[in-house]
Amino acid sequence: MRFSELLARSGIHPAKQAGDAEVLDLCDDSRKAKLGDLFVCMPSLRSDSHEFLASAKQSGVSAALTHTFEGFERASELGIATALVPNYGWQFQDCVWKLCRTFFGDPSAKLLTIGVTGTNGKTTTAWLLRDLLNSVGRSSAYLGTLGLHFGSRVEELNNTTPFAIETFRLLCELTSQGCDSIAMEVSSHALVERRADGIAFDTAVFTNLTQDHLDYHGSMANYEAAKWRLFRELPEVNAKTFVPAFNVGDVTGMRWWRTFPTGSVPFAVHCSESTEFDDETLVARPKVVAIDHLEFDLWRMGSVEGTVRCRLGGSYNLENVMAAIASMIAAGFELDDVIAGCEHLRPVPGRFEVVSENHEVSVLVDYAHTPDALVKLLHAVRPLTDGRVITVFGCGGDRDRSKRPKMARAASSLSDITLVTSDNPRTEDPEAILTEVVEGIVRGRHYERVVDRSRAIERAIELAEPGDVVVVAGKGHENYQIIGRTKYPMDDREMAREALANWRGAIA
Repeated sequence: MRFSELLARSGIHPAKQAGDAEVLDLCDDSRKAKLGDLFVCMPSLRSDSHEFLASAKQSGVSAALTHTFEGFERASELGIATALVPNYGWQFQDCVWKLCRTFFGDPSAKLLTIGVTGTNGKTTTAWLLRDLLNSVGRSSAYLGTLGLHFGSRVEELNNTTPFAIETFRLLCELTSQGCDSIAMEVSSHALVERRADGIAFDTAVFTNLTQDHLDYHGSMANYEAAKWRLFRELPEVNAKTFVPAFNVGDVTGMRWWRTFPTGSVPFAVHCSESTEFDDETLVARPKVVAIDHLEFDLWRMGSVEGTVRCRLGGSYNLENVMAAIASMIAAGFELDDVIAGCEHLRPVPGRFEVVSENHEVSVLVDYAHTPDALVKLLHAVRPLTDGRVITVFGCGGDRDRSKRPKMARAASSLSDITLVTSDNPRTEDPEAILTEVVEGIVRGRHYERVVDRSRAIERAIELAEPGDVVVVAGKGHENYQIIGRTKYPMDDREMAREALANWRGAIA
């Protein structure tokens, strides 16, 4: 496709345009540029992406999309066909997704596309949705924190929701490989930065909203507004009929459901006899909550519509399973088929993952890295043991500092023993992070400060007695620790298994 034609078909009217050329592909990284590419100079706070135009030219790019007059002139001088879209507001980012949608042939329009957003539960819900879609005969993919999963294809991703070019390319590839549906996590960062704009969602599910990412958003109001875009703004450029699902057991979810026009699916978990929900709300009433399985009744309109059994443990997974079920209903599937599919759901890596089996000490690894997620995790663990709860957790460096004492308060108030340790310290001093964290420890509660994460996990298991549960929170499936700007191999699950192998000797 010619560059001028691509711009016209995308509905883009650049401030300036010079030259024309055949465009064979899109790229936003000069190191990956190749012959015939359109090089998109993405705005960045770290550097001026126009500085890489010369390198991109050497790699054979035929065209460039620029966002400053200086960048436009530089590309023109290099003999690259170029267009200028000034970086005012989100004008440039909007042009990028429009280019992607046109160039890659609007792939999400050919897929049953379900988005998942919220502070906690995105990964588990999207993973379960992929399994449920497969159980009803679809050929489904998962895209999110755990990477891209479709059949035997597994790829790591740099972001929960990739940038537009990568996202649209992946969707295009999936359609060509026989995929007909996808469950994808949609992060608040992606929604702010227009990475998911132009994707034709059939439905989207909201899980909950609690404090996280305030270092990026600045306030809870901004954070909420970012999430709301998935339900209010993105459907406006979507030709599909959009039917969302809302967790009305969450205050924000209830408000959004009441705000949204008719046609949405409300869901909740029944917490007490005093809890009241609208008759149309799909409500879970738990019957069995164990460390490795759940059983609950589904109620709507005052009667039982079915009983769900699945191999996921912990009370907070009730909300995740319900979010997946509600999404399937919103997408038009029959409830009986969805309930049957729940029996085939698989545990999600690093989410309430039981590391020890047939062992006197239970070890759980979970991704919980916000105050609310940690509270829910520990509330879910407490009823499952008559022994003690020993918790290992940390807080990431170069991230929201205000949540550090809140995490400590949550861990120490709900655990018998708390070990505060490192969790991706990045460019901050690990000891300085721990100093801020321990300020939130509840006075009089037993805690230890162990900066080395491997040693902290080992120490927690040393302290454990038969019947205790050790909870290792914060990193879940991640198999690395970020120190400075370098990722070092480190897997909580492997470290826990090694410590368990020496547990009897440690106790003796």
